[in-house]
Amino acid sequence: MGDSSGGCWKRSTVRHMSENVNASNNVDVAAGAAAVAGVDAGSTATAQPDTQTAYFAGGCFWGLERYFQNVDGVVDTTVGYAQSTVESPSYEQVCSGETDAAETVKVVFDPAQVSLRTLSLLFLEVIDPFSVNQQGEDRGRQYRTGMFYTDDAQKSVYVAALEQLVDRQPQRPAVLVEPLRNFYPAEAHHQDYLINNPGGYCHVPIAAIANVKRRQKYVERIWDLTLEQFAVTQLAATERPFVNEYDEEFEPGIYVDIVSGEPLFSSRDKFDSGCGWPAFSRPLKGSLLTEHEDHRIPGRDRIEVRTAETQIHLGHVFEDGPADRGGLRYCMNSAALRFVPRSQMEAQGYAAWIPAVDGDGD
Repeated sequence: MGDSSGGCWKRSTVRHMSENVNASNNVDVAAGAAAVAGVDAGSTATAQPDTQTAYFAGGCFWGLERYFQNVDGVVDTTVGYAQSTVESPSYEQVCSGETDAAETVKVVFDPAQVSLRTLSLLFLEVIDPFSVNQQGEDRGRQYRTGMFYTDDAQKSVYVAALEQLVDRQPQRPAVLVEPLRNFYPAEAHHQDYLINNPGGYCHVPIAAIANVKRRQKYVERIWDLTLEQFAVTQLAATERPFVNEYDEEFEPGIYVDIVSGEPLFSSRDKFDSGCGWPAFSRPLKGSLLTEHEDHRIPGRDRIEVRTAETQIHLGHVFEDGPADRGGLRYCMNSAALRFVPRSQMEAQGYAAWIPAVDGDGD
């Protein structure tokens, strides 16, 4: 949706320009004046009760709007232009660079269903937070990234999210955190663009849009992991062998997903492989895991193992396990697991899995 000169281009699927693009973007004089003073020119006099509003700039607003529309708890979205030096700018004016506006998505949400922190973390995950004035193929000042706050509480949430980002990726983010000065809704044909044009251009991965409902359930817990746990589960890093938490753990119990707490492995299927990481001959249920080809290391193809629900990286599976146990070795990272001793399983809600530890019904 942009080019290196800061102008705008459109693919063949983009839109027909026969309509009057300015008519739907105009706001009345009073609303325009209010917007310059720091008020959303698209707001109505009667806001929905029990909802909150956030403003995110993340490159082309088509894809970002569609992403947020798939989040449970988001009740309305509007694409538009924030921080403009010109009242009620048109798309063409924004593309020209004369307005200094940023393509922005206004997100109205129910905080009882989704928190501002969750929205902020989902936003940071789906953009490139370190790219200056560019997202995907879109380049220009209007594609800068930002979280524009309307009060100090919002500002605190945004700053805290960026602090966590820097902890995990120690470089300076390009995401701006600044007060919302104004917001003007974009022309009508930009609203709900990817719903109306499902084959249209989108810099946000389609898989991310499809998966965001699941991701939102776990994103806060994921970002609250230790740095090592985050690196292993989210970036497919490998912890150090022999000095990790569960390599030498053989007490009866179960090993659960560090994020969701879902049971994955039983101590009955754990064995000492000598590799330096926890090794299991099988999962509690095959449907709990997914397998993926891993070609990251030249000359050493492997099969990566992830959880089906949270999609976190666990480790790899090899065909060099004990023959009498099926011949497989699930080599897992301790950092992706939490161990629940047999003596605590009932108290922690895992009573149904006690037979898998005791061997009843094998």
